[in-house]
Amino acid sequence: MSKGFSVKTAMGTLSILAAATGFCGLTATAAQAADTPVAIGISGWTGFAPLTLADKAGIFKKHGLDVDLKMIPQKDRHLAIASGAVQCAATTVETYVAWNANGVPITQIVQLDKSYGADGLAVRNGISSVAQLKGKTVGVDAPGTASYFALAWILDKNHMTLKDVKLATLSPQAAAQAFNAGQNDAAMTYEPYLSTVRDNPKQGKILATTLDYPMVMDTLGCTPDWLKKNPQAAKALVESYFDALEMIKAQPDKSYEIMGAAVKSSGKQFAQSAGYLRWQDREQNRKFFNGEIADFSKEAAALLLEMRVIRKLPDIGTLYDASYVNQP
Repeated sequence: MSKGFSVKTAMGTLSILAAATGFCGLTATAAQAADTPVAIGISGWTGFAPLTLADKAGIFKKHGLDVDLKMIPQKDRHLAIASGAVQCAATTVETYVAWNANGVPITQIVQLDKSYGADGLAVRNGISSVAQLKGKTVGVDAPGTASYFALAWILDKNHMTLKDVKLATLSPQAAAQAFNAGQNDAAMTYEPYLSTVRDNPKQGKILATTLDYPMVMDTLGCTPDWLKKNPQAAKALVESYFDALEMIKAQPDKSYEIMGAAVKSSGKQFAQSAGYLRWQDREQNRKFFNGEIADFSKEAAALLLEMRVIRKLPDIGTLYDASYVNQP
C-alpha cells in the first residue's frame, strides 16, 4: 500500500496546501500534528476507502500527518497492533470487543461506515433459507474476523450455530473466488468481492445481506498509548476522514477513480460497490458514539462469549472515546 507523507511544518506551506485542495478546517491541529508518523492497518474493504483517498489526495498531508497505510488481513491486524507495527487500525466494532477482551487494547475514535448490503451470504441456487445450510460447507474467514462474526450472527438469528455448518477457512476474496468457481455450498464475503457473485447468477445467489441483518459497522481505532501521546494527531486523523467525505461529495468521479485504483477496480465499478454501504459523517458519528456503539457492543460481546472467541466480557466504556467526534 502507499507510503505516508512527510510534510513541512511551516504554516505558510500548510496554508498553500489548504487553499489548493479547497478544504477548510486546517487549524492549529494540523500544525501540532505535523510530521507525526502513524501506521494504520486496513484492508481492501470499500468502507475503508476514504482513508486511501485521504492518503492519495494529500488530505493527510494537508493535516500535517505522516501516514503509512498497511494492507493487513483482519485476522492479523491485532498482532500488528500488539507488536507496534501499526498504531491504529480500521475494523468492525465487534472486533474491538474481541481484541480488548483478549488483551490487545485499542480505542475507537471515529466511525467509518455502516454496511447496507455490502456484506452477504452467497448460496447455491437450490438453497432458499438459512435453515437449509445445515450440514453444508460455507467458505468464511477465520475466527475473530467480521465475516466469521457475520455468519455466526445470521445463524444465531435463525436458531443455529456455527456447529450446524462445515467451515472452509478462506479470506473474503478467496471465499468469493472459490464460490464462483463452483466450490463450497455457500460463501460469506463482502464488497467489492460480493458483487462478483451478483454478476455470476449461474453459480448462485445472495441469500442474506446486512440489509436483512444489520451487524457490520466499521470504525478507526488507535492504541491508548498512542492517543495519549498524540491527541492532536488523533484529531487530525478524524478530520482527515471527514475531509475525504467532503471530497467524495464535491468530486465524486475523481474520488471513485482514486479509491477504485487501490483495489484494482474502475471508478464506475467502485461507485457501484460503494452503493452498498454508507460512509458516516460527523453528525452520524455523534449519534453513533452517544449510545449506539455501547448497545451494539454489549449484544456483540454476548455472542462472542458464546462463540468462545472471547472468554470474558470487556468493559464496554473503555472501547471508544467520543471526544474526537464531539469536538467542534
